[in-house]
Amino acid sequence: MTISRRDFIKVGMAAGTAVSIPSILRAQTSPADSRTVRMVMYNLTVFDPIFSTDGITQEHGLAVYDTLFSLDSRFKPQPQMVGKWGVSDDKKTYTFELRDGLGWHDGTPVTAADCVASIRRWGQVASGGQLLMERARDISRKDDNTFTIALKEPLGVLIDLLAKVSLPSLFIMREKDAARPATEQVTANIGSGPFKFNEALANPGASFTYDRNEQYVPSGEPPDGLAGGKLVKVDRAIWNNIADQQTATAALQAGEVDFLQTPSADFYSAIESDPNLALQVLDKGGQDRCLRMNFLQKPFDNVKARQAMLHLIDQEAFLRVMAPDPKYGYTVTSIFGNGTPYSNDENTGWFKKGGDPEKAKQLFKEAGYAGEKVVILDPTDWRAGHDASQLLAAELRKIGVNAELAPSDWGGVVARQANKGPVEDGGWSIFITGDFDFTQGDPVTAVFLDASGEGFAGWPKNAEYEALRAKWADVETFEERKALARKMQRIWWDFVGDVRLGQAVLPTARRKVLTNLIEMPRVAMWNMQKA
Repeated sequence: MTISRRDFIKVGMAAGTAVSIPSILRAQTSPADSRTVRMVMYNLTVFDPIFSTDGITQEHGLAVYDTLFSLDSRFKPQPQMVGKWGVSDDKKTYTFELRDGLGWHDGTPVTAADCVASIRRWGQVASGGQLLMERARDISRKDDNTFTIALKEPLGVLIDLLAKVSLPSLFIMREKDAARPATEQVTANIGSGPFKFNEALANPGASFTYDRNEQYVPSGEPPDGLAGGKLVKVDRAIWNNIADQQTATAALQAGEVDFLQTPSADFYSAIESDPNLALQVLDKGGQDRCLRMNFLQKPFDNVKARQAMLHLIDQEAFLRVMAPDPKYGYTVTSIFGNGTPYSNDENTGWFKKGGDPEKAKQLFKEAGYAGEKVVILDPTDWRAGHDASQLLAAELRKIGVNAELAPSDWGGVVARQANKGPVEDGGWSIFITGDFDFTQGDPVTAVFLDASGEGFAGWPKNAEYEALRAKWADVETFEERKALARKMQRIWWDFVGDVRLGQAVLPTARRKVLTNLIEMPRVAMWNMQKA
């Protein structure tokens, strides 16, 4: 019997032994430093949370910026920067007054003009923002602390749109930063949020440092999900980029880091057996893993090739590498996720245990596939995504597709996603990503459910589907929305806007001295404390 290096590590760690590795963090660590939290996070390469839909960029946004409204633990919108708000009798004019104490990290006050500019910039790229801009007659400053949104017609979901954590979320920036087009990055990192980004200690590719914003004034409400008072109980948080899971887990065991955002399933047993460590699921609904195909380039500009991928995928096989423990992984066949009220089984006859490789092979042939290179973006620092990308390449090669992996860290994947050109010019064919299951219940804001051709990378486009999606915000009853969801899903699985790989409800790992983590889909650093 041959034992691989990976199996050897797994056995050793399962037995409770820390892997012996030269420390890369020990020089930074002080045993008495209970006011600094060290966190192993994804590699942050883009800092503008409106420019990028990358999850780690949104978590950077939560630390540095603030929002007009936030979601509480029941996913209901609550005022955050807004102190008071009201709506006219005809439901067409909303007035918002900022709460006291809001200030930018550079010492200047937050004004209504900042909010107006931020809403307009967000409205250029976010699905919910685009809907708002279509319906808006005017968005304007009334005075330094007050602004209004005047609508052409009522939009009952307006407050929900302003509060959504769908990508990108509405983070409020300084007016001079928000004046940039959403296609150009803001680089200043000056927000009004509970943490300040420490430019002097920034070490791209290695670590980023966030310091408590001593001038931040929390709202008066108790903390509740991402809403309520953002009470910062540490002085500093350091995000370390440790791509190797073995090294990251060893650092957690040694006390050199306090938090590991995505521990490898290989090391769950070692973490659970360590009396100083704990696994904790922050996002109870988990993420729907998704395979995005480039609609603009061969072979996936052809619907037959996209349908081939729908039949090729064996979700259970992908879950075995993305969520190996059955209690953390589930198949998903609805574009509306597993846990939303609109999940349904319309047009899901393609789903088959084990997939249907022969059907996939036939559909590629019908698409006129002629051996074109299919480039799969391969995130080497996201273990589940890396393993799934390798499995995908192997399955494609089995049916005669010329699949090639393009390995890089996640930051490289994010950067390359924006390239709409052919693979010969640095473009791509497929990448694997994920989004929250609960967000799939709102096609107005869910990035996966945009088929306008201008949305999230992959750029799916279907006019019939989009005509139905445009009705969502105006449908009044739950039963009408359920019927609309079925119609939308029938069309989606015909033109194959994407391919779902399963639902993963995955734990983070932490040292037990780190407590009071917020159990919401995004990693938020306020409220946490370290003994």
